[in-house]
Amino acid sequence: MVPTLFGTTTDGKPVDKIILTAGDLTVAVLTWGAVVQSVRLAGVEYDLSPGSDCLDDYEGQMRHHGSLIGPVVNRLTNASAPINGQTHRFEANLDGRHTLHGGAAGTHLKVWHLANHSPTHATLTLTLPHGEGGFPGNRTLTARFSTIPPATLRLDLTATTDATTLMNTANHNYWNLDGTANWAGHILRIAADHYLPTTPDFRPTGEMRPVAQTDHDFRVSRAINPGAPMLDNAFCLSTSRQPLRDVLWLTGQSGVTLTVATTEPSVQVYDGRHAMRPGHDAHEAIAIEAQGWPDAPNHPGFPSIELAPDQTYHQTTEWRLSCP
Repeated sequence: MVPTLFGTTTDGKPVDKIILTAGDLTVAVLTWGAVVQSVRLAGVEYDLSPGSDCLDDYEGQMRHHGSLIGPVVNRLTNASAPINGQTHRFEANLDGRHTLHGGAAGTHLKVWHLANHSPTHATLTLTLPHGEGGFPGNRTLTARFSTIPPATLRLDLTATTDATTLMNTANHNYWNLDGTANWAGHILRIAADHYLPTTPDFRPTGEMRPVAQTDHDFRVSRAINPGAPMLDNAFCLSTSRQPLRDVLWLTGQSGVTLTVATTEPSVQVYDGRHAMRPGHDAHEAIAIEAQGWPDAPNHPGFPSIELAPDQTYHQTTEWRLSCP
């Protein structure tokens, strides 16, 4: 299908929408922020990843909905981090103290280039200049979205740099598998024995805590409800990038099931309590973000997210959907 104009940014740049279809799955991807704008499954009358038809929403309060966030997703404590032994400072866009999602230099706030596409895939590219937002290196990111029968969306993302830098990206889709006002009653399972507890402003404390005998134990599937527990934590899957493997399962009361597979060493789960779409309430959908461990450079022992000029960053994540 030919890309269509989705809208024009406030600074006059056109944004395209690309429809990908394979088997029972239809996905819409935007060149703005590499956003996954819609996920539709045959036989299900509602969108499984609530989005918007208005670009202004994505430039505004929905800037994290469905977007591909980098160069460093999540928080960086005190808006600084060591890179190759030298402290670098970044934009303090969270409470005037910390960096969240790369600040104004984030990849979710840029128009990506549509390099090529077919009915089942779209490849987007983005170049980040040296020093933007305080991050070193001229960096090139390539994101390939693919739909695979019967109902899988796959993201392959690579990045390179000409100077040692930080790289930790994540797709920030929100999911509600019931099409309801909130995700209450969804069933969650995560293949993680540990999670990262956080400070009151949701930065990792540096501890890796066993999930056993906590309300963050999802090794066995169980129902979740808003506030029980509050969720904005990274679940530790490994201490390094691994071959693609299934790591998380989410099932709605409708019986629609999402299986997430990733190469990444953690998955952040956020309950969406502050992620309101215009005209909708809190907890409408739940975010699932495969990524490296958050704030890693500031915690000795956390797996490194440094990327050197002789390396290629490579992340793969798949979202597999099924109906009862």
